[in-house]
Amino acid sequence: MIRNIALFGRFVVVGLLGFTAAAHATEVTFAGLAYSGDEASVTSRFPYSRQFQARLGSGTWSAYAQLQRALAALPPADFTVNTKPMAQLQGQDQVVVLSLVINNETVSVERIGGLQKLLTQIRGQALFFDFKSMTVLRSYPLSFAVIDVLDHEPSDEEKLKSVQTAYLGAAGKPGVFSRFAYEVSKAKLPNTVPRFVQVAKVEIGDKAMENLPASLTSTPGTAQTWFADLLAEAISSKTDTPILPYSKGYAIGNVMSMRIDDSTVFQLKIPTADYEITLDVEGLKKVKYGEAPAGASYIYASFASVRMEQPLAARPFLDSKFKNGEVKVVPVTQQYVDDFPAYSDSVRGLFNKLGESLAGKSSDWLKSSASASDINSQVKAAQQVLKSCQ
Repeated sequence: MIRNIALFGRFVVVGLLGFTAAAHATEVTFAGLAYSGDEASVTSRFPYSRQFQARLGSGTWSAYAQLQRALAALPPADFTVNTKPMAQLQGQDQVVVLSLVINNETVSVERIGGLQKLLTQIRGQALFFDFKSMTVLRSYPLSFAVIDVLDHEPSDEEKLKSVQTAYLGAAGKPGVFSRFAYEVSKAKLPNTVPRFVQVAKVEIGDKAMENLPASLTSTPGTAQTWFADLLAEAISSKTDTPILPYSKGYAIGNVMSMRIDDSTVFQLKIPTADYEITLDVEGLKKVKYGEAPAGASYIYASFASVRMEQPLAARPFLDSKFKNGEVKVVPVTQQYVDDFPAYSDSVRGLFNKLGESLAGKSSDWLKSSASASDINSQVKAAQQVLKSCQ
């Protein structure tokens, strides 16, 4: 059993508004850790996460117990949290439930010359839902990635340890548990029926698709979901705005299946978004920036169009192309270069800088990277939209 576990995470549960006056309830029920998808698919889609959870056990070091202790250490100010069994909620009104829902587990090994690259990524969301109507109320996306380069084929135990790092964090970087707690800690109780925003459509150009690894391109829709999650996480974390799940990745007919710790399976309805974000990732490009006896530097550039609009409205709030470049230095002694982590940094950088601009942070990047001549007024309009969804 894994025992050397630091309690990185602070878990705060926040109730969010439902569709009626029941939203004024001051209690939220904590449901623990959950997985998206039906019960039959959970084991095959989350093999290492399930092993990690099993090693934690069902006692003092379980994920649920750790999250309970973290919750007790940092209680919310405006409401209380209970841990009632889900069975006791049947027939009750005014019940808001919160869960950490894991959407995707990626454990990928790629051979690069004589080296092995182990990429581990866990994506999830802090999900609030109305227990009576089984409708998603709020969703705050989050993720954590771990990249290891080994001189041998990674064992199952090494893969499991990488997944453990993704959940618990390492070297001062918060893992999924802590990021979940952080996102929840920023959430607030709205006073009115909320509006919803969603990354609803994703297109990927050939010049971008050809630079993605097989782990993202081998299954249709995986790359689109990956980009949608990155953009949603950046906007949500920078602006404190909940973002509905990208339904093409997690739902069929806007119905999302979720399995919690006690094997209960819920079918949750994802509301229709009031505002939709369309993302078009047009290209990823690598350009040599400089060269010296010690090595060379490269710019990894990403190009994307982002459009935010109200469906059926005549004019979008935000509609512009953006670009971002990140520099990577490659020592002359390095024989093999894996480009994807640098491309990933470039895309994350673009989305994070856009998120910061939407949060009101001024920067030279926006003016230099955006194609729209009226980008400042567009950003201000988009800011008002996001505020209406908080």
